Amino acid sequence: MYSYQDSDDRIPTLQMNSELQHAQLELLSAHCATHQLRLHYSSDDLARFGRRDVLRKSAEAASALNEFYSAIERKIPPSPLDAAPLPTTGQTAQATQCVCTYLRQQRDHYFLAALALSNYQKARMWPYFSASLLDQVRIVELNGQRVPTPPFYAEARAQGFENLPEITQMDSLTFVDVVVFNETLTERSLFHALVHVVQFQVLGLERYTELFVRHFMRTKTHFTVPLESHAFSLTSKFMRPSPEKFSVEDHVLRWVADGRY
Repeated sequence: MYSYQDSDDRIPTLQMNSELQHAQLELLSAHCATHQLRLHYSSDDLARFGRRDVLRKSAEAASALNEFYSAIERKIPPSPLDAAPLPTTGQTAQATQCVCTYLRQQRDHYFLAALALSNYQKARMWPYFSASLLDQVRIVELNGQRVPTPPFYAEARAQGFENLPEITQMDSLTFVDVVVFNETLTERSLFHALVHVVQFQVLGLERYTELFVRHFMRTKTHFTVPLESHAFSLTSKFMRPSPEKFSVEDHVLRWVADGRY
């Protein structure tokens, strides 16, 4: 996926893109938090009743970020993928079937080595998640290994989908009710993964996969898929210094009812 002028460029470029991806995740969390503000309060109410120092600092930060990324965007070389046509219904259905099969196979494969959550982990994740879900979920820590790149990626790239999720670089992968950790398990990564478990339970494997694939094939980036952005939003809410207690299932059910996925 990457090209390098010489071998000395490889490590700095990988580090740069790793830091870029981290910044993108933080920006996505901020975007989700701002979207929630927009849903709950009008701009007039925020301007009238919001803390002026916080509003000004937020506006200054957003303006500076917009200026920084806009300057970079103007320098990005055009890509043939930018003008690629939207996928057909047949392509979406075929991709959904392929991903669905992959998720089932990976779930069954890793289930054999998976362990239940510890009592401490269950206590930290309750009451955000139901006791029955926490009893059902199984986890695998690969300890230096990585979930390999899916076999269908080569064909997907041949069809023009270059910006596929970097499976080997993700903290964790959720295969229905089995969570596999590429990196060391943290409360943040566990919470995020469990949000996806709830989404799988509420939507079902086929519907979850269809929604994810359809949005990804349109936007060509998995961070903007509503299923993913909602997980980031709820994780950000969980990680606040003084987090409020809330039911992830209630949030997911609300998004389903409102057609936001």
